[in-house]
Amino acid sequence: MQAEQKIWSKEAGWKSLSENQLQHKAQLVFVFGQGDMLKLTAQLVEIKEMYPKAQIVGCSTAGEIIGEQIFDNSLVITALYFEKTRLKFAKVQIDDMKNSFNAGKLLAEQLQDENLRHVFVLSDGLNVNGSALAKGLCQGLPENVAVTGGMAGDQANFKETLVVMDTVPEKNVIAGVGFYGDEIEISYGSMGGWSSFGIDRLVTRSEGNILYELDGQLALDLYKTYLGEKASGLPITGLLFPLSIRLDNGEKHLVRTVMAVNEKDGSMTFAGDIPEGSYVRLMKANINHLVEGAANAATMCYNNLNQESPVVAILISCVGRKLILKQRAEEEIEVIGEKFGNTTLTGFYSYGEICPMDSMQKKAELHNQTMTITCFKEKC
Repeated sequence: MQAEQKIWSKEAGWKSLSENQLQHKAQLVFVFGQGDMLKLTAQLVEIKEMYPKAQIVGCSTAGEIIGEQIFDNSLVITALYFEKTRLKFAKVQIDDMKNSFNAGKLLAEQLQDENLRHVFVLSDGLNVNGSALAKGLCQGLPENVAVTGGMAGDQANFKETLVVMDTVPEKNVIAGVGFYGDEIEISYGSMGGWSSFGIDRLVTRSEGNILYELDGQLALDLYKTYLGEKASGLPITGLLFPLSIRLDNGEKHLVRTVMAVNEKDGSMTFAGDIPEGSYVRLMKANINHLVEGAANAATMCYNNLNQESPVVAILISCVGRKLILKQRAEEEIEVIGEKFGNTTLTGFYSYGEICPMDSMQKKAELHNQTMTITCFKEKC
């Protein structure tokens, strides 16, 4: 397995970061870029001309990751050549967020084939319920097949997200890549680093990913009480104060990020489901803990590869982490690079991350505010 990376900007054009001569060998090219950059379809056509045998798969971002650096107005591409692994590609359109489960199941069914080992998915970040998507994917796949991936981003604008399959960037699309064969080794890890505060609140009214009431009070009113002067910046400031959902009698927690607010009915829309009857707490960040969470995710991946470095690692971190870390954001990338050593790093800042709860599970969940890593290598 080999990887080759390039970056494009309006100012500098294309710049090669590695030269493995994969132009006529690569079967897959991941492209991550700021939305307006992706709309410059001439560049996507150029990528196809550079790698004519490859399928291009990618999405818009809230920041692009390449190596141990983060960019905000670029296209970053990682071309991959697999010697012993078969790939298959699929995409689905989604016309309504309520159809997220069915869309995930349909995508999974398109990728069902002999010796399927893993599915990597990239989804529209605004018009898809990520937790329902994950459930649909799991239902449509064998129990021994894990799913990882993420939700496309749009900086902190929340206006439009795009997914790319080949040379066309589209809204309301979910794309998937299936990896097949006995020679591919894939590991994954997802960790946060946020701290909860305040008291547990009972979700007294919700519908899917829309939260109406906590402890019988309008959710938005209660949230504004906690946020104080930051409430005027909702929904963006809500990224700094996600919710933690308590699962399995407190043994596990999922984090949910605010995506939109409704001043008329006092409701809040989150990136994934907020189950009625569950208990939630607000969360806040500690910068050192966030960086430590990224390091722990890398350790999880590394240990699952028998402490061998992967060839490629796709890093998907939440836009909320980037807003908190600010100029220190690259620290969470650097600690991963230190752990993996000579590994090609790529990825993006997202509106949600898809990964099993831990490395021993296969059932995918939607996460928010985590660093999620998917690692690839082929057996020697």
